[in-house]
Amino acid sequence: MAHPALQRLAELLPPERLLVQPQQLAAYESDGLTAFRQRPLAVAIPETSDEVIALVRLCHELELPFVARGSGTSLSGGSLPVAGGVVITLNRLNHILKLDPAQRIAVVEPGVINTQVTLSAAPHGLHYAPDPSSQSICTIGGNVAFNSGGAHCLKYGMTSNHVLGLKAVLATGEVVDWGGASRENVGPDWCGLFTGNEGLFGIALEITLQLLPRAECFHTVLAGYRTLEQAGDAVAAVIASGLLPGAMEIMDALALEAAVAAVHAEYPPDCEAVLIVELEGPREVVSADRVRLDEIIAASSPVEARPARDAEERLAIWKGRRSAFSAVGRLSPDFIVQDGVVPRRRLGEALRRIGEMSRESGLRCANVFHAGDGNLHPLILFDGRQPGALERAEALAGKILKMCVAMGGSLTGEHGIGMEKRDYLPDMFSAEEIDCMKRLRAAFDPLGIANPGKMFPGPEAPALTHHGLHPLEKAGVIFRE
Repeated sequence: MAHPALQRLAELLPPERLLVQPQQLAAYESDGLTAFRQRPLAVAIPETSDEVIALVRLCHELELPFVARGSGTSLSGGSLPVAGGVVITLNRLNHILKLDPAQRIAVVEPGVINTQVTLSAAPHGLHYAPDPSSQSICTIGGNVAFNSGGAHCLKYGMTSNHVLGLKAVLATGEVVDWGGASRENVGPDWCGLFTGNEGLFGIALEITLQLLPRAECFHTVLAGYRTLEQAGDAVAAVIASGLLPGAMEIMDALALEAAVAAVHAEYPPDCEAVLIVELEGPREVVSADRVRLDEIIAASSPVEARPARDAEERLAIWKGRRSAFSAVGRLSPDFIVQDGVVPRRRLGEALRRIGEMSRESGLRCANVFHAGDGNLHPLILFDGRQPGALERAEALAGKILKMCVAMGGSLTGEHGIGMEKRDYLPDMFSAEEIDCMKRLRAAFDPLGIANPGKMFPGPEAPALTHHGLHPLEKAGVIFRE
């Protein structure tokens, strides 16, 4: 342990919680974006908030880069290690510190798994609304960092809409306490500012979450369509009617094929797309809304429309949808999960154009997305063993992102910018806007040691090993080992 930083880190943690051997670090080289990898100097495994604070303060003193990591499910490279830096993994800070059904809040540590909050609240008739597809493994700390959404974000919003309070250690080592158990706070919305910072400000230590009453009744409809564009137009029709479903999801033929193979999901045959629409709320409201919904779906010319007859059928429908990302691995040895947003009124057009771009590139593209808010998740299939395949997949992903921005949408709905999309930031924001973001980041982290090289374009990227050839490598900024 010759590196002086390692000697100082060893003073804070016992040997079994400071990983430095290559075989120990291997599991932390990548997150969910496996096209990039980098071995850190060390992985620190704190078990208390005080240990996290001590680690961050040491990193500030030594000007040592650090990256906070939960379950490593980021699909944008957000928790990718930095060369010569430290990964601070938060999985052992996994306690629900308080659950108050009267106030409808839960106070949790950052390593708590998303689903665990709802499971703990369920006996009180409550639930935690944000539900990313990875909710059975992703952590609340990561959800806060990337402002995660999920299938039900159409009705309930993103993580930022459910964070009431935060205790965090900033990159300077300062500990802050923002918000509380109520929304009745005066002054700047510091919690809203911190949520979605992608780890560039510091590390959340305790998060106060809003809990909601569980819906009394659900009505879930599965509708199959001959084209993706028809499915997209059906979404626009439902929203235009004034209905506010809890969730609206679309899967195309490739995603359906994968879901059927993985979990034996039953979907209408011979369809290019299926639309899942779920109403939820008081029984009387759902009973009235389902009549309007059924009329709208019938008018959209589906091949088949099938309401779930009971809770078991509803869960089976959602099991297929939630398994779609991982199930696509059955169809291709490699794939890129992209994340962009288009206005709902242009959803059908966007899907048609993605199909055209996919055919032009010679790469298959499975589409799975949160249709209600126009959040696209194209899964671009390729074989990384073939020379140039990854580069072609990345080029297609870039075209899709540029299309989203050109249509008046966004580079990301919930996966964040991270490492993957930083070079596209100028397509959406002006130089002045990006400079404003950088100055805001510097106010929280003047040394630039918290998750450096992420989000912003420029030569300050961490040294990486890319499974292919990244544009920064071509420019001489990134070198392979």
